[in-house]
Amino acid sequence: MKLASTTSAGATWPSWVLVVAAVLVSGLLIAGPALRRRYPVAWWLLLGFPATAFRVVRTWRPLMAGCGLAVSRRPALMVVSGLVGNGAPPPQPRVPRRGLIRPTFGGFAVLVRLLPGQVPKDFVKAAPAMGESWQVHTVRVTSWKPGVVRIVVSASDPLAVPRAPKQRGPGHLLRVSVGALETGAAWVVDLRRVPHWLIVGATRSGKSTLINALVAGLAPQPVALVGIDCKGGMELSLYEPRLSALATNREQAVRLLTALVDLTLDRMTVCRKARVRNIWGLPEKECPVPIVVIVDEIAELFLVASRNEKDEAQAAGTALIRIAQLGAALGVFLVVAGQRVGSDLGPGVTALRAQLGGRVCHRVADPGTAEMALGDLNPDALKAAQAIAPEQAGTAVLASGDGWERARSHLITEAEAEAVAAEYAHLTPVLSELHVEAP
Repeated sequence: MKLASTTSAGATWPSWVLVVAAVLVSGLLIAGPALRRRYPVAWWLLLGFPATAFRVVRTWRPLMAGCGLAVSRRPALMVVSGLVGNGAPPPQPRVPRRGLIRPTFGGFAVLVRLLPGQVPKDFVKAAPAMGESWQVHTVRVTSWKPGVVRIVVSASDPLAVPRAPKQRGPGHLLRVSVGALETGAAWVVDLRRVPHWLIVGATRSGKSTLINALVAGLAPQPVALVGIDCKGGMELSLYEPRLSALATNREQAVRLLTALVDLTLDRMTVCRKARVRNIWGLPEKECPVPIVVIVDEIAELFLVASRNEKDEAQAAGTALIRIAQLGAALGVFLVVAGQRVGSDLGPGVTALRAQLGGRVCHRVADPGTAEMALGDLNPDALKAAQAIAPEQAGTAVLASGDGWERARSHLITEAEAEAVAAEYAHLTPVLSELHVEAP
């Protein structure tokens, strides 16, 4: 009787599992569209990822063979000999070994070990075929370590509607979430890691929106914001309550930049006397306030029409280069923006560009600006930036020494940025040495 009972229970239990599983699957399928709209991450982890992972596993071997990434297990002559001798089927070709498929917020990542003779470029060429076979938005292949590549997949376009950051408050010092990456992760500008940035973009490309997001993120932090806007302050004057100094023409900009150079040299003297290599090694009470210098429309600093303007432009360029060279260790950071940045503005622009390790390129009106921003870092990033369409406002290609990615900034309007600047105006440090009013 025990055996029968056990057998009966064993026969009944799987049916309950099937019923419960069927109900759960049916519920998820019915609620799928609403779940995808309101909770895209939950939808992806519950429904999207399992289906896509199954598709990857099912198509892996034929996909590798179709892309020329499979290798025969023995020489062709031996295979033919075996077929003629005993009629046995040829052995299955070797395919690159795939690691565990790990889900991300909007896709997945997988490590693949290369076969002898293969290079990462072989997989880069096969990326479009992978995207079509797996029915995903994008496939990016990067070298992980010698002999291993990392395939990062985005199931849908996370840049279509980037989610605004939920955090409100100071957060990590000099670290701001300004948008979303193509991988679905947050686009974070960390000035401690990459201290100086160049941002380029044509009118209505999203450049100003990115600066809005950056200012809104830095405003609650214990940092000084300094603005240089030689178009009469049309852009940066919105944040004036939170700015420790603002230059609205080139004459003021030269004086302000000269004062910043002097301030940087003073900090260098303090660090040398304290026998530390940067301000972060000083005691907390002695550590000076970090300064973020935002330069809007860099071309206005370098365009000249007379001998006097030429001298001013050269002085401004020299001061910016000195700040870029010395500022990272001494708490002075540069964010340089412009619609057009090219070598025709003078050798100072090219020298300054070399000091700006972080680059952000929105849609630009001329290829020379994209070349100036990305050409020296990565040719693939340059191609991606030139492919940004006019309707993709806010979308950009960002690059640094670590590589490149597509991203899109959060939509933070001028009114919102202005309100944040006014809200945190009481945190504005007073830096009397940066006084730039005309004598």
